[in-house]
Amino acid sequence: MPKRHLWIALALIISVTPANAETIEVTIEKLVFSPANVEAKVGDTIEWVNKDVFAHTATVKGGWEVTIPPKSSAKLTLKKVESVDYFCRFHPNMKGHVTVTSP
Repeated sequence: MPKRHLWIALALIISVTPANAETIEVTIEKLVFSPANVEAKVGDTIEWVNKDVFAHTATVKGGWEVTIPPKSSAKLTLKKVESVDYFCRFHPNMKGHVTVTSP
């Protein structure tokens, strides 16, 4: 393959490779999501780290739900642009918000 074609192929590969996704940590401690408001991009991952001794969820009505076991963590990769409120199904006073934008 001529050298020029290699450069064109390399440029195309670089242009379609998504930017590095981030992992955003949300700590759960004493029945509180911290931070409560998260801004992320499509492709980013939220990792909830549960420091409490009982299970929690991150639940969006009509949407996703993540169960976080006690003294453990769970992850969710964000797949679409959205702005959603979430709560713990076991402790409904625990609330958070996620805003997901395009990368």
